[in-house]
Amino acid sequence: MASEQNYGLRRVWFALRYSLQGLRAAWRKEEAFRQEIVVALGAVPAAWFVGDTALERALLIAVVLQVLMVELINTGIEAVVDRIGHDPHKLSGRAKDVGSAAVLMAIVIAAVVWGVLLFD
Repeated sequence: MASEQNYGLRRVWFALRYSLQGLRAAWRKEEAFRQEIVVALGAVPAAWFVGDTALERALLIAVVLQVLMVELINTGIEAVVDRIGHDPHKLSGRAKDVGSAAVLMAIVIAAVVWGVLLFD
């Protein structure tokens, strides 16, 4: 954890390190994250051909990155729930289900945006 002496660029450096650790952990532990990264590696360059304007390209890229962001949040929720315990509990199940639903919604939003711009 960052100490109280971490200000300015030092704090930014530590925050970057923690973020990269999180990305590495998600890559190693989460199959869904790896699959979404593969899709992103194709979709982000494709956005340059699908979008006609800079704003369209930015939107196409943003919704793809949004899927990755929500997947990371869902992974964090799952880790916290699993840290608390593996005994079945309705609130634990609900937390995981809601996190999964958030990922689904992000994917639906991305699909809608891509679909509208592809078939416009």
